[in-house]
This record gives sequence, structure tokens and C-alpha cells, in this order.
Amino acid sequence: MTECNQDSFYFASPFRREVVARFDGGTMTSDAGALLLHKLEQQTGILRQFAACFTDYRQPDRIEHRLSELIRQRVYGLVLGYEDLNDHDQLRRDPLFAVLNGKEDVKGEQRRRELDRGKPGAGKSTLNRLELTPADANAASRYKKIVLDEQAVDRLWVDLYVQAQRRQPELIVLDLDATDDPVHGEQEGRFFHGYYREYCYLPLYIFAGEHLLCARLRGADRDAAAGSLQEVQRIVQQLRQVWPTAAIVLRADSGFCREALMAWCEQAGVDYVFGLAQNSRLRRIIGRQLQEARQEFARTGKAARVFTEFSYRTRKSWTRERRVIAKAEHLAKGENPRFMVTSWGSEQRPARALYEQFYCARGEMENRIKEQQLALFADRTSTAYLRSNQIRLYFSSLAYGLLMALRRLGLKGTAMAQAQCNTIRLRLLKIGAQIRVTVRRIWISMASGHPGVALFQQAYENLAALGPPLTTEAS
Repeated sequence: MTECNQDSFYFASPFRREVVARFDGGTMTSDAGALLLHKLEQQTGILRQFAACFTDYRQPDRIEHRLSELIRQRVYGLVLGYEDLNDHDQLRRDPLFAVLNGKEDVKGEQRRRELDRGKPGAGKSTLNRLELTPADANAASRYKKIVLDEQAVDRLWVDLYVQAQRRQPELIVLDLDATDDPVHGEQEGRFFHGYYREYCYLPLYIFAGEHLLCARLRGADRDAAAGSLQEVQRIVQQLRQVWPTAAIVLRADSGFCREALMAWCEQAGVDYVFGLAQNSRLRRIIGRQLQEARQEFARTGKAARVFTEFSYRTRKSWTRERRVIAKAEHLAKGENPRFMVTSWGSEQRPARALYEQFYCARGEMENRIKEQQLALFADRTSTAYLRSNQIRLYFSSLAYGLLMALRRLGLKGTAMAQAQCNTIRLRLLKIGAQIRVTVRRIWISMASGHPGVALFQQAYENLAALGPPLTTEAS
């Protein structure tokens, strides 16, 4: 059969003139709002600091795309909704990406190979070297020579959190959680998880508010708290190097209520508030409170809560008694008791306030994880190797950090100061524009009818008010 390439698309019209669409608009982009990310990077140097975590063993005289350019292209692509490396075979033609990446040859007219002319950006085969380079690669390696130092990245997350604070916080709350990352192939480290009922990874996340401090990809063949003690020790040590007197508290569900973690916190002067899985002993202890809640529900027909607290020690796993807070609740569906264990005394935090105002607030962390997975493709872990999938998680985490910084610094005082990542992308970054390159300027003419004109202007003014750029574009 003859293969036909259609270049014109006809649509019905209520008037006499035909509606014909073509991909012949010339040099245009659909992502002009990303210029705000470019300005944000100039002010904060987030991507520059991330690039410093790599060692590039390539020969400088034989490359056309610097390490910083590759990282910017990859991260900006994720921020703008392009999850696959395959997307970059077309995105590499977009002059806007060349501007964002800091390329002087924005049209790709000076590329060495004729085949690459008109494509200023890097293709998928070049970008995947960021992910697929083994940890032991060096200058003698044949193909992949861009090596990531994972320990440097782990330190960077904490450094970025510190840089975002004007002064020492009164209380640093570290939220810990594990979630499922489904896999659909034969990836290294895949395992069937009984709770999630699927083959998956089990990444560990640690947040301080909206700031990501740890994103560790793990196999699902382990306890949810596995490795959390080592991560917390590292983060607390780094924080106390900056703020020696900072008050720190860990907050997590019952999956992290482990003797080793609680004992270390008590020895290191770190507080904790953990969920505690219920058992028959605990239910017997709060039997009277459960009866009170049942009677109150029968009287009012509304959910009833009764709080109490007591000292408790398990028969084998705990080495000491600890303060346990219980919520005896009765709902239409029946009893719903909940328990927490904490190092805080009753004089510091009353039981009800500790549960309702502090512990339940950890749900915000779950929203941050969803933002990363649903909007920034943290679950796109489809390479064959655990290391390269971890690097993909790092890129997603950096994309989240970039959008979070834009929300915190650029959108401060606007209606989108609390907007989710996907909303920021759709309403602020996805702006159609025509690009014209002259001798002295690169003109980016954005759509006049875009509803986010005022928002873009306010975000630009907020970023400009931060002061002079920290780095030059060539860095």
C-alpha cells in the first residue's frame, strides 16, 4: 500500500471559510513560560549545584553538549511534562530549549555534522548517558563517561533546604514515608509486595515541610523502615552542622515505629511521633474509652472521640516504657481506635492536640509524593538497572525542587502560591510563542490572549526582586 503523509487537516466550520490546520508555523514553541525557570535558575543555582555532583570524563574537544546543558535539558523536559527521552528527538529542535540550556547557537546552525544541523539540543542517545553510566566508569571507558556521585546528591537535598531558610527554624519536622512504585518488566530489584499486591519498588521519602531531603529507591523485599535510621542519621548530622541547637522531630506512620529508630532518637536528642499498630493488649487498655465513645455515638449519632494516654512497653521488642496516646473513636461503621508513641511529654503536647494538629498533618507529605509521581514521573523507573532508576528518581526529585522553588519564590503572594506542580505547568509554563532570532536579540513573542499574562508578570517581578543572579548563563 502507498504510504501517505498528510500535511493539512480540515475541520468543519459554521461559516463559509474553511478551517485548515498545518504544522508550518515556523519557529514556535509551546513552552515559553519556562523562561521563568531560566530566571529562577540564575537566581538560585539549583541545577548548577546538581551538575557539580557529576564527574564528566568526556574529552572536551570532542563534545558539543556540556554537562550542564544535558542536565538542564533533561530536568526542564520533566518540568514541562516530557517524561520520555524519546521526546527529546523532537524537542532538540526547539530554540527555546537551547535558550534554557544556555546555548549560544540556538538554531543549531553550527553543529559539526550535517545531519545535526537545525537541532541545537541533545538527542536521546546522548541524554541517556546521564542515567546509564556505571558507577565505576572513568576516562578510559568507551561510551558512557558521565558518573554521578550519589552521596553528593544526598547532601545536596539538605543543602537546598538550608539555603531556602532565612534563619534557623524553631522546629524541624522530618516526615518519613514509603510508597509503591510499580514495575512492569524484569527490572533489577523488582519484588512482589504483599500489601500493594504488585511487583514494585518501595522508595523511601523524607521531607521537611515541602522540601525533599531524601528519595531512596529500594527493592520491595524489605520492611518499610529499612535503611531509614541511616538516612535520618545522615540528615540530622548535616542539619546540626549548620544549626547545632535546632529542635528536630521525626513523624511517621506505624511502619517506622521500630526500636532501633526510637532508641537512636532518644540517645541523640531527637524527638519522634510515630503511629503504633494496634493489638489486643492495646485495645484492652482503652476498653473504657472505647465504651465511652460508643455511648456518645449512640446518643448523638455523630462520630465520637475519646483520647487517653499511658505508659506502655511491648513484651519483647521495646527496651523501655514509652508514652502512648490512644484515640478511642466510634464511627457509623464501628470502632476505629488509633495509637501513637512519642518522646514528647504530656506537659509539652497534650494528647488530643498532638494527634489532631500535629500527627494528622503528615498527610501533606503524601500530597508531595503524589505530586512527584503523578506530575513529575517519579515512577518512570523502567530501565533495567536499579542504579539508573535511582538516577531517574533524582531527576524527578530535582524537577520537583525546581517547581517548588518557583512556587515559593516566584508565585509568592499570588493566587497560585499553593498550586500543585501540574497546575503551575498548565497555567504558567505552557504558553505558545513565536521565536525570532536577530543579530542582537532573541525575540520570544508569547500569545497575547493567554490567561496567565498577569501571573507571569508577577512571577517575573518576584524573581527579579531577589537580587542579582548568582551565576552567569555560561556557568
